[in-house]
Amino acid sequence: MEERKVHNTEYAPSGDTAEAAGDCPAEAGASSVHYRNVSLFSFLDEAAETHPRISACRFHRTNISYEALRRKAEICAANLRAHGVQPGDRVGIMLPNLPQTMIAFWGVLKAGAVVTMINPLYMEKELLHIINNAGIHHLITIDLCWQKIDKLRDSLGIEKYFITTIADALIFPFNYIYNLTKLRKKNSIDIAYNGINILKFSVLTKGNTRISCHITDPRRTLAILQYTGGTTGLAKGVMLTHFNVAANIQQIQRVLPFDKSTRHVFMAVLPFFHVYGLNTCLVLPTMLSATVVPMARFVPGEVPGAIEKYRVTVLPGAPAVYLTMLQHKNKKRHSLQSLELCISGSAPIPAETVRRFNEVYGAKIIEGYGLSEASPITHLSPLTGRRKDGSIGVPLPDTQARIVDMELGALELAPGKIGELILRGPQVMQGYWNNPDETANVLRNGWLYTGDIAYVDEEGFFYLVDRKKDMIIIAGYNVYPREIDEVLHEHPKVKDAVSIGVSHPYKGEMIKAYLVLKEGEVCGRSEIVSFCRARLASYKVPRLVEFRDELPKSIVGKVLRRVLRAEEESKLKAASGRGDADAAGESRERRQGEFNG
Repeated sequence: MEERKVHNTEYAPSGDTAEAAGDCPAEAGASSVHYRNVSLFSFLDEAAETHPRISACRFHRTNISYEALRRKAEICAANLRAHGVQPGDRVGIMLPNLPQTMIAFWGVLKAGAVVTMINPLYMEKELLHIINNAGIHHLITIDLCWQKIDKLRDSLGIEKYFITTIADALIFPFNYIYNLTKLRKKNSIDIAYNGINILKFSVLTKGNTRISCHITDPRRTLAILQYTGGTTGLAKGVMLTHFNVAANIQQIQRVLPFDKSTRHVFMAVLPFFHVYGLNTCLVLPTMLSATVVPMARFVPGEVPGAIEKYRVTVLPGAPAVYLTMLQHKNKKRHSLQSLELCISGSAPIPAETVRRFNEVYGAKIIEGYGLSEASPITHLSPLTGRRKDGSIGVPLPDTQARIVDMELGALELAPGKIGELILRGPQVMQGYWNNPDETANVLRNGWLYTGDIAYVDEEGFFYLVDRKKDMIIIAGYNVYPREIDEVLHEHPKVKDAVSIGVSHPYKGEMIKAYLVLKEGEVCGRSEIVSFCRARLASYKVPRLVEFRDELPKSIVGKVLRRVLRAEEESKLKAASGRGDADAAGESRERRQGEFNG
């Protein structure tokens, strides 16, 4: 790895190419991409060279061109080096979607370091684990998180903190107004900046010295250490190289109709700290020299107006984004004619949501599939030609996908048979950071074992059934909650729904449904059970139904089944610890809920 100073008049981005099909042969009939073996930030360099004045970022009235973004990133890189960041160091970025996040992301990479994106909403336990496990010594964050971080400083190995504010993203006089409003509301955050290890973000953006590291081996040089959501146990650090992520972006461009001559505008409602949001809302737009409109927080009522104002053409989102847009009372107030493409990922999207969204907004939603371990996208629904409801689409070019038996994971299953989805391709991770046992568990003989249950049809379309750990076993029958969830979402009174398996004394498990009703609707358990009986086999019908105001969800809108299962386990333990009378009462209540109707 080499570094060089960069001046305004001197830059020649690398044009190295490499054929990846030799490393990861495609299945018969799949096209092969001639991958450019370049550093990830080459996309930024090319955008700045070919479209210097195009807006890279529009945030309220702040407008940053690609030329300015590259300059700011390279100044940031030089300042990070001056503050002790070395090539290969992990630098934490704990920010919402802001212009500073984009500057910091590219700046860290240009310094030759490794980006670790951190969710600002993480609690103390999660922060301690990720920061210490990754060995982060420099953290870029926001004042809104400082109170939480300050309490942990003695337990963290961080040497320097760089702290920004929302006001830093605004131009005058709006930055002044923002700070004045905070003072009047008496919610300004007191931070003892000392110029030594607690520093303002502005120290990274000042000066004229610019550097940009030359990545000599993009295939083996880490760009991103992305921690998974920790659905089981502690979060694991996914090691993604410059080539892993760059290859995935090139795969996406091959299958989606993105023409660099078209000026696209991407709305970043997905958080940059999530790998799906990072790739589709930051890296992909940069490769296309497109404009990014970051939203610091997702406010459903503001999305249609922002789409109209900025003439947004591409909206990557999670199912919750499209569902809330449909449910908003003023959904028809704004014109969304500019919207050309919506991409849904991170969780299965009900077919009914796709249909209604197209009816209301006239925009297509294509569903995709991926995971952090694959940079993240591996499948997309075809945008043109035949599409199939409920399908996650077909594998991206040079991505092999197979369905294997769930016991040993060795036998490839025939079309229509349900098993575990395994993958191989140039976008698959190098492994988990400092975790050889887990790496060996999921990377076997060159294949990534996803832990997702799926099947493929005769025409090569894949269908996600459920997570392996979410499968419910009732009296020996395998039940997949997604099928039940799809039916529940079809009920006209239901706003949101999810099902899980709960412990049962002789069946092993039974199905419980959690429902959120639409505003003003009234519904009882018997109505839900009857609705399901008409659409599902008897053993798949939920016997327990609970109505709630909301469901526990991740930051990207994925319903957290594990939280609901933990609640049920706690109830069961509490029941067993109470007196026999109380336990018997609960048992009677459960039996009544199970067999009535």
